[in-house]
Amino acid sequence: MSAPEVITFGCRLNAYESEVMRGLAGAAGLADAVIVNTCAVTGEAERQARQAIRKARRARPEARIIVTGCAAQIDPAAYAAMPEVDQVLGNEDKLVARNWRPEATEDVVVNDIMSVRETAGHLITGLEGRARAFVQVQNGCDHRCTFCVIPFGRGNSRSVPLGRIVEQVRELAANGYREVVLTGVDITDYGKDLPGRPTLGQTIRRLLAQVPELERLRLSSIDVAEVDPALLDLIASEPRLMPHLHLSLQAGDDVILKRMKRRHSRAQAVEFCDRVRRLRPDVVLGADLIAGFPTETEAMFESTLRLVADCGLVWLHVFPYSARRGTPAARMPQVDGRVRKERAARLRAAGEAAVALYLATQVGRTVPALVETETTARTDPFAMAQLDGRAEPGDVVPIEVTGTTGRQLLARAA
Repeated sequence: MSAPEVITFGCRLNAYESEVMRGLAGAAGLADAVIVNTCAVTGEAERQARQAIRKARRARPEARIIVTGCAAQIDPAAYAAMPEVDQVLGNEDKLVARNWRPEATEDVVVNDIMSVRETAGHLITGLEGRARAFVQVQNGCDHRCTFCVIPFGRGNSRSVPLGRIVEQVRELAANGYREVVLTGVDITDYGKDLPGRPTLGQTIRRLLAQVPELERLRLSSIDVAEVDPALLDLIASEPRLMPHLHLSLQAGDDVILKRMKRRHSRAQAVEFCDRVRRLRPDVVLGADLIAGFPTETEAMFESTLRLVADCGLVWLHVFPYSARRGTPAARMPQVDGRVRKERAARLRAAGEAAVALYLATQVGRTVPALVETETTARTDPFAMAQLDGRAEPGDVVPIEVTGTTGRQLLARAA
């Protein structure tokens, strides 16, 4: 029997849940299996998942293929109909131990995700093959952006209580993890469903106080409309919080932002970035941006393109708009697919130029970095460094930046 194989698509929360499933399947003795954890953000993500399922069946004809994740939650019948698939599990069902028993053979186990009211979090001791670990603090989303199907895959917003977060972070620190990433679907919405309605910033402050042995903390994507004063205070004053924020911006034109049903304006996004930079001058910002949203004109796109410079963005995640069935945006007048791809390419080019410019400012500096593999490391602001020599994965070491490739740093251990 071979070990369970997990193929993960999509976000950091999916990566975290893949490790939970690996543990549950292993504990249940389900060894000869392939678990495909799908993403529904774009049509391309779903296409890649279907391709991976077919490839897995060809490579392991005797294995049990189990499909889960957001795409499977939203359209379980489509995946159950694939001849390669043995079982489909919903997003909540995949985290229930009994569903991983070898004798659990029900073809489709997908419950109503909107009925889920709590998220307890699952204790994992690390993420396989990773120098850093992810900890889930929140799941689901109460907002209904017009382009997004994720609330239908993840359900409504719900938060993990602080005690459970502390327990898991302590365990990870005890296992040698120097850096933890707090993740969720909408982590800045954290706490409103918990007693006392603690904010994300208040919770992080308590977490860091209760786990002083944790050296480094990162956040996954945050929403500028939800950042609380306590989090801003931590950005300004807490050295263990890494100077790297990834923002859910999506667009830089006010008309498009309204049609997306986002809750911030262009001016608010720019002001937030300026404020954060004043609070933490070494901060480096990234953002999610969508190109070719329905009704987007060239002038509207140019507003988004200028946002890269106006906000001082460096690390970009750029998506050509992908119509998702059942969303309001899918019923709006669509931008031609070739135009979407061309605009996405222009945004990516702007991002690549911003990266090259930022990396050039690091040459000659000696900075701390978390070693990811024997020959690569990430600096505090999340720049990738190629090391001249070998280092121990998981260690935090000072590196001397000797040059750049335009996409990553060149460095040696100081």
